[in-house]
Amino acid sequence: MTNPGALAGHRIVPVVVIDDPARAVGLADALAAGGIHCAEITLRTPRALEAIAAMSAAADFTVGVGTVLTTTQLAAAVDAGARFVVSPGLDEQVVRASHDLGVDVLPGIATASEAMAAMRLGVEVVKFFPADRLGGLATIRAMAAALPGLDFVPSGGVGESTIAEYLADPAVPAVSGAWMCPASLIAAGDFDRITELAARAVTLGGDA
Repeated sequence: MTNPGALAGHRIVPVVVIDDPARAVGLADALAAGGIHCAEITLRTPRALEAIAAMSAAADFTVGVGTVLTTTQLAAAVDAGARFVVSPGLDEQVVRASHDLGVDVLPGIATASEAMAAMRLGVEVVKFFPADRLGGLATIRAMAAALPGLDFVPSGGVGESTIAEYLADPAVPAVSGAWMCPASLIAAGDFDRITELAARAVTLGGDA
């Protein structure tokens, strides 16, 4: 299975924590220069919605919103330009509201029961979080074998040492993580370094 709608073709989804929306366009350009054309802006900072709005105006770049906990946050992010929604857990209201708004949603799951609940809500791709604490690829493979039709995007502890193995598995359409664009580099405006890290991630991921 491939990623749904807005994430189709995107194999690496950077998780971005950004304080200054003025850095958003530069960040999008830096990631794109390294071969990554999407990002998940987390709602962990007061000006995240402004960053989503700024980045969504960038050409050939897909912007999503992460750390979505409520339907109010969801609506505000979609209004700002978010094209996909990521949540740390499975919230039925957030999933249904995403469907109603016509945006793709990747709810977080940690157990087979949560995965089954997501499938009942019409979800085909879930966020497996926190992946490194839940057994990583071995757990994904075990759940995927029992739940055909569901794919998993691991997040949490994913990095250069694990990206290739994850992306080689047919049940993993993409990985997500912050290692190629840490908040410290964004704050410093070190976009050249972010481009280098993005390009390395793409190479390690098998030209993802």
